[in-house]
Amino acid sequence: MKFWRRIKTGGQKPFLDTAEKIADGFVERHRPAYLRYGLTMFLIIGLFLLGLGWYWSCEPDLFDVRAETKKELAGKPLVVGATTTATLIHTIEVLLNKPGGYLSNDMMPPGIWLDNIPSWEFGVLVQIRDLSKANREAFSRSQSQSTEDRDLAIAEPRLHIDHSRWAVPWPESEYAEGQQYFRRYLARLADTQAPDAQFYARADNLRYWLSTVETRLGSLSQRLSASVGQRRINTDLSGDAAGRQSTQSAQEIEVKTSWLEIDNVFYEARGTTWALLHFLKAVEVDFADVLNRKNAIASLQQIIRELEMSQQPVNAPVIVNGEGFGLLANHSLVMASYISRANAAIIDLRELLSQG
Repeated sequence: MKFWRRIKTGGQKPFLDTAEKIADGFVERHRPAYLRYGLTMFLIIGLFLLGLGWYWSCEPDLFDVRAETKKELAGKPLVVGATTTATLIHTIEVLLNKPGGYLSNDMMPPGIWLDNIPSWEFGVLVQIRDLSKANREAFSRSQSQSTEDRDLAIAEPRLHIDHSRWAVPWPESEYAEGQQYFRRYLARLADTQAPDAQFYARADNLRYWLSTVETRLGSLSQRLSASVGQRRINTDLSGDAAGRQSTQSAQEIEVKTSWLEIDNVFYEARGTTWALLHFLKAVEVDFADVLNRKNAIASLQQIIRELEMSQQPVNAPVIVNGEGFGLLANHSLVMASYISRANAAIIDLRELLSQG
């Protein structure tokens, strides 16, 4: 048959039909090797980056504040303020050295594709900044006219570098440098022979920090609740008949978080509550006498309990935000519920601490 076709075409080799190409393995023999190897390598690299991104997206576990304090003190005596300071130091350590390291300014895959963990990092960072500010302005000073601690005065500004900056100065190096100054402060704090560093565990100092926590949680609760959208009455000037504002606002406003930002707000709240949970456990140790005198231990423990509930594992592959009473769950509203209850308990605790 092949000989007859060659005669009909004048002795030239005819074009092979599709069946013969497949039967003779034509495609396999003539496919470029570099294309086959390139596609295989592309698939392997893609799967590797996918797995690495999943691993980096795992949130860090909770840690024992008392155990970490013992490690930081390394045999030095446990003094007032050591637990809060050591917890702050270890929280910075987790932020910088968790799986994948610090990802908020990552410009390479898979870090550049991830947004949940960077949002978690920002929530943790905000709480670190607030506590370091309270440490510098209140906890380490006996009164408003006293001199601020030299190490805290250097450490606190280091934490305010833009968290997403990818050029010099790098956030990682600045945060790590601030962490070292906190370590220097802790070493001086635990040195009973040279009492030039102090931590004043007073009710007014604790109220100062809790007032900042209260505003942070209140804002997060509103942003989480806005995942479904709602119309709100403008209460900006309620309670003050003489109050004025820069520009006139509508009496009724509609608030709704963009669907592109819903998961970011959720994970920022997760990071905020994760850090705050550890800081409150440290406060329970350092301010034990104050809390006992005010009979406020139970109030603080209830706040901690609510924050622990906010750290339950997320079993869904994505953050679902259905209607409030709809068919699908709404993770943002569940998180808002825990945060709102914790915030209400913090308001009650502040009132309790203000009483004589």
